[in-house]
Amino acid sequence: MRRMIPSLQALLCFESAAKHLSYTHAAQELFLTQSAVSRQIKQLEQQLGLELFQRSRYGVELTAAGEHYYKNIRTLLSGLEQSTQDVMTHKGLGGTLRLGVVPTFATRWLLPRLQEFNALHPEITIHLTTSTKPFLFSENLLDAAIYTGTAQQIQHWPGIKSQLLMPEDLVAVCSPQLIAKYLPDLQSPLKTGQINLSAEQMASLPLLQQTTRPQIWREWFNLAGYHHPGALEGQRHELFSMLAVAATHHLGLALIPENLLQRELASGDLVIASTQKLLGARAYYFVYSEQQPSPLIDKFAAWLVQQTR
Repeated sequence: MRRMIPSLQALLCFESAAKHLSYTHAAQELFLTQSAVSRQIKQLEQQLGLELFQRSRYGVELTAAGEHYYKNIRTLLSGLEQSTQDVMTHKGLGGTLRLGVVPTFATRWLLPRLQEFNALHPEITIHLTTSTKPFLFSENLLDAAIYTGTAQQIQHWPGIKSQLLMPEDLVAVCSPQLIAKYLPDLQSPLKTGQINLSAEQMASLPLLQQTTRPQIWREWFNLAGYHHPGALEGQRHELFSMLAVAATHHLGLALIPENLLQRELASGDLVIASTQKLLGARAYYFVYSEQQPSPLIDKFAAWLVQQTR
């Protein structure tokens, strides 16, 4: 089987030439001559029994086979490089855990707690990458991910194991100034960080929408038994963190998971505008490849479960 693996030099030359679509740029990147790059690629093509490049009026282009091969090997080469850096850094002790995390959860919940994990496991280094969509672990340089989605999405994510962390319960929040502006006659203290507006009162306030979930305010008002004709209207923002900033600047009401708002609720910049929560079908899950068991992943998963409990 080893004879089926091309030389690393040939693969590096091909990967660089495919990336730049230029033998000249590949030679400069690898500190080789152009003829050396060309020779390595020619030997690789002979071993594979097919052409990876074809000449064009602008230089070289990947063939269909070359494009497919490039997409596969660039991930493997990158992983080889990272694994080498990892073992050099940790001297064979511990290692690096590459983690994909939904953005707001990373900044609002995970990062403030990572110091505790570092204290428990100083031999493990965490690298965070924001990720909002499911992916194939075989095609990504990630060891695990914290993902928010439905149970059905998790069930249909191929090749993974998952651990439920916490539900995503959404609460309606806004700034005290927004309530004072639109409901000036309301006689209710906001020092407790919570007020219980009626659905009709909520409908008099501007709404902030999440781009990827345009129906959540309609769901909230339907749950309250109130028809709000403008439930789909209002400024749209992609991330919960963006909605939180917009809400603190008095731009409207937002539906955001309460566990991502500890700072704003504690400071009084935001208040919970209603006791009614939108108990969505989504939840936060820790997912990882079922094909790649790792003691690093086991340690991080155990710590995550402890933190969420």
